[in-house]
Amino acid sequence: MYVSDYSLYAVEPRWLFLKLTTSDGRVGWGEAVSLGGENTVPEAIETLLDTYLVGEAPGRIEDHWSTMYRGGFYRGGPVLMAAIAGIDQALWDLKGKEFGVPVHELLGGRARDRVRVYAWIGGDRPADVREKARDRIDEGFTALKMNTTSELRRVDNAATVEAARERVASVREVIGPERDIALDFHGRVSKPMAPRLAAAVDQYEPLWIEEPVLPEHNEALPAIAAQTTAPLATGERQFSRWEFKHLFEQGVVDVIQPDLSHAGGITEVKKIASMAEAYDVALAPHCPLGPIALAACLQLDACTPNALIQEQSLRIHYNEGAELRDYLDNPSALAYEDGYVDIPDGPGLGIELDEDAFVPLDTTDESDSDVWRHPDGSVAEW
Repeated sequence: MYVSDYSLYAVEPRWLFLKLTTSDGRVGWGEAVSLGGENTVPEAIETLLDTYLVGEAPGRIEDHWSTMYRGGFYRGGPVLMAAIAGIDQALWDLKGKEFGVPVHELLGGRARDRVRVYAWIGGDRPADVREKARDRIDEGFTALKMNTTSELRRVDNAATVEAARERVASVREVIGPERDIALDFHGRVSKPMAPRLAAAVDQYEPLWIEEPVLPEHNEALPAIAAQTTAPLATGERQFSRWEFKHLFEQGVVDVIQPDLSHAGGITEVKKIASMAEAYDVALAPHCPLGPIALAACLQLDACTPNALIQEQSLRIHYNEGAELRDYLDNPSALAYEDGYVDIPDGPGLGIELDEDAFVPLDTTDESDSDVWRHPDGSVAEW
């Protein structure tokens, strides 16, 4: 058996699916992040497959991963690691199907029976954040996440900090003390503003404060941690164990959030999660993506003792009408209830894709390429 063919599908709302086909007719699915790389990531996937995998047996996943990563002199980065991630997921899907077991069985078996999930409720513009919080609670979610603020100036005023505090307070009022709210700074807060903002929202007992500064400013995390009792979370824009190593050595991050479609797939994030466990750091994989990415995350969550909670975009992420299970032949594989998602127990990733349901991506939609600007015309972080 060898990899004989592959296909890429760019589908709505912005997902990139990879289908690997083997010489004996088996199919494995993976999902890569293509945001900001609608052409570059597919081209990287094609290059890796044509160079290293087509014609090869798919089962030696560790060797294939090392070959794709170390095959070039220049390594890492968002494009290469996203391409490797999509391929890696598909290889694990194939291996599970070969042996007739879910991926988590190949990774050591279950450490839990189901996975807690959280729902995103917006917050960039606060007008409807309370209503969204009520809707998600009514749907059974026990944990929510919101953006804490819109764009901030490098050094902003007291009114801006107070507006952010009031935004968080309004959601805490809706959900009560028995449910969790994670606060995402989204890397849009500068080093001087992050401690002020963290201190302002600390009284609302957030589940965590996420990406309080951009990853290139992670040296500021100890100063931010000193201003809040909330756990600090980060990692969606870090792509390898070598980048996460520096976070663990700092000793102030409590939750890491690697993206299995961006940080080298199941193989790499499993290693990152094990490193985190040694530092008593929890895992909460980033996943505002499609059904393949979510299934891959759940397979890893299932067998990872320090997995805390899982991001997901069932129904509600980028466009309110999107339902990622519409792309599945077996939508019950991602059933969720009372704020938890069941662990898919079918072979491989545990899901079956319905290719006839795929809606091709509208490449004329440039909504994700919008640039935020401050009143003086300078570019703002978004």
